[in-house]
Amino acid sequence: MFLGGCATRPAGLEPATYGLEIRCSQVVGGRAKERTAASTSLMGRFETEILTQERNLQCLMNLLGQWVDKVHQRNRIKEIILDMDSSDSPTYGQQEGSAYNGHFGYTCYHPLFVFNQFGDVERALLRGGNVHSANDWQSVLEPIVSRYRDFNIARFFRGDAAFANPDVYRYLEAEGYFYAIRLIGNAILHDKIEHLMTRPVGRPSKKPMVLYHSFQYRAASWDKSRRVITKIEWHAGELFPKIGFIVTNLRWKSSNVVKFYNKRGTAEQWIKEGKYALNWTRLSCHGFFDNQVRLQLFALAYNLGNFLRRLALPKKIKDWSLRTLQVKLIKIGAKVVRHSRYVIFQMAEVLVSKSLFYEILERISHLKPVPIGSG
Repeated sequence: MFLGGCATRPAGLEPATYGLEIRCSQVVGGRAKERTAASTSLMGRFETEILTQERNLQCLMNLLGQWVDKVHQRNRIKEIILDMDSSDSPTYGQQEGSAYNGHFGYTCYHPLFVFNQFGDVERALLRGGNVHSANDWQSVLEPIVSRYRDFNIARFFRGDAAFANPDVYRYLEAEGYFYAIRLIGNAILHDKIEHLMTRPVGRPSKKPMVLYHSFQYRAASWDKSRRVITKIEWHAGELFPKIGFIVTNLRWKSSNVVKFYNKRGTAEQWIKEGKYALNWTRLSCHGFFDNQVRLQLFALAYNLGNFLRRLALPKKIKDWSLRTLQVKLIKIGAKVVRHSRYVIFQMAEVLVSKSLFYEILERISHLKPVPIGSG
């Protein structure tokens, strides 16, 4: 049931349809003795009664990282880049833990995700709707850091301004992580770049004029000074420049640090894929822990789809989104024609070509399990 629940979600099937049982109920009333009555689906009871138990839920949350580790055993990595970001999951009615979020403008849950540079979900946590974006960051990040602690690789972390917290800096520095985190501007930071705020003289070019500046800065709540990089963009037709600050312990060239941070936007794209391809915002149970289980199952299903994209797709379609992969390869309409000696599947025209389909199957067949202890 567990594997079935994870494997069917990438196809866009609704969780409520899994293992549906129609049986005679002894508590509905007299009519149930004469006709069958619908009960809760077997898969639904498995999710809400078995997987919500504390030990099982913890194992389920750890399973994301265990699956990612299996992939790393097959494809060795030289570095790990962690992107942490929060998202929203709209709620309806009186669902436990839902609350109005002023940023999103509606009642919702406020889940937290960590992705690696390959698009895999390293860990996910469902949270109440009105918590801060960085709430519970350490409980989500610590298990991931622990898994990679003995890897002889470079480690990086990226986060938006919500994670601009001295506790985050100290933790990452103690664990040997390089980080680039957006910093909200203030009067002191703007004073540091005052000499760069003079508007360029002459006719502005069509291309933005970009300036970088690096300096040491120590906020009142910090235990030491840290490097801050600012990017200033002068655009034609705009009176004031666009300014951004990044706090980092990287020693790279300022422009390279900014480019590295800007790639954090791919995490937002992966969250959108989870929303639109898998509908992982569909957390419709009343109980909070029931929805926690559902989010974990959706995240596992997302990883299955991403593993397929990473490990089995030919190079020419490697950049397909999960939505495209779903409608062109997984969730395909077909007509089955039976003959005495063979069966024909007449597939929809949106399906990939026959040669490409066989190439994908061949690549999947080569994904043999890695022997235990080989990692």
